This record gives sequence, C-alpha cells and structure tokens, in this order.
Amino acid sequence: MNKATNIVWHQATITRDNRQQQNQHKSTILWFTGLSGAGKSTLAHAVEERLHEMGVRTYVLDGDNIRHGLCKDLGFSDADRTENIRRIGEVAKLFVDAGVVALTAFISPFRSDRDAVRALVKDNDFLEVYCKCSLETCEGRDVKGLYKKARAGEIPAFTGITSPYEEPLNAEIVVETDKHEISACVDQVIAVMQQRGIIPA
Repeated sequence: MNKATNIVWHQATITRDNRQQQNQHKSTILWFTGLSGAGKSTLAHAVEERLHEMGVRTYVLDGDNIRHGLCKDLGFSDADRTENIRRIGEVAKLFVDAGVVALTAFISPFRSDRDAVRALVKDNDFLEVYCKCSLETCEGRDVKGLYKKARAGEIPAFTGITSPYEEPLNAEIVVETDKHEISACVDQVIAVMQQRGIIPA
C-alpha cells in the first residue's frame, strides 16, 4: 500500500530501449538465492567479472552490504525479511530500467517474496539462479561462523536451522555449487543469458 498521496509518475524521455541500444545488450535481474554458505555472493561477483570483461554493464546488490544502508532498519523476522526483499526488488527494477544487468545475492528464503519480485518486471527480466548446495556442505563451510552460532542458539530464526528455506520450484538456472567449480558455474549462467538473447553470443 502506498501511503504517499498527490504523486504522479514522471515519464523519462530516455527510455530503457535507448539505454539497451547504447549498451549493446539487454538488462535483466539475476536473482541468486540459496542457503547461507551456498556461494551466492561468490558466484554473483564471478559472473559480474565475466560480464564486465564482455563489456556488459552490471551491478551486484549483496545481502550483507544492503543491510548496512538501505535496509539497516530491518531485522530477520519473517516480516522484515519480506520487506528486505521487497525493497531490493524495487531497486533491481530501477537497474533494469537503467539498462543494467542487476545481480542480487540474497538468501530470500520465501517463494512468495521471490515471486513478488518476479511480478514487478516483464518476462525474461527476472532469472532465478538457485545456488543449490546441501545444508551439510554449507554448514561445513560456515564461512561467517553463523551456523555454529545458530546451533548454539545465539542466532534465532536462522535459515536452514530454525527457519525454513523454500527451494525454487521452477528456477531458470539451477547451479549445483557443491558439485562444480566456480568457473563452470559461471559458464552455466552466461550460457543461459546468451540463449535468451540478453547478451551477445
């Protein structure tokens, strides 16, 4: 619900099509989702590096980084998680309009939240990238020491331990990050983007 009143959308003279023509590629959202430790941020940044080498305009929206600013007022309750993803979805939508490939790395545990972001944009403007990795592997990595704290009861509502993660049912890209090297995972994402005509083959 929009609480603001007396506001009118201003139509820009430079359009998304204009920006895409200048960039020589289309814009889209690559939404990396998965458990903590599944490699979302690592893969998102690796894909961005590859795209940058190809001359593609990109930006990574990373979960922890966003919570330092835009979403620093939010905690980790279900309601706050939903609001966190809603805000990111709106920001990512702006990047799409700007002609940029937006890569987002968020656990985003609830299907309804991810579907709500998908509904903000047109078909082919949202590619769900499921970083599929077993809980055992993620917990074994425990790169931030969060699983240890969660098991000790120091972190309430921790995804995968005391809070659910709802796996994507129809993700455009499923990357098994516990079975493949990062370069192969990047190749997989790039290939789908080329197949869909988002970036040049």
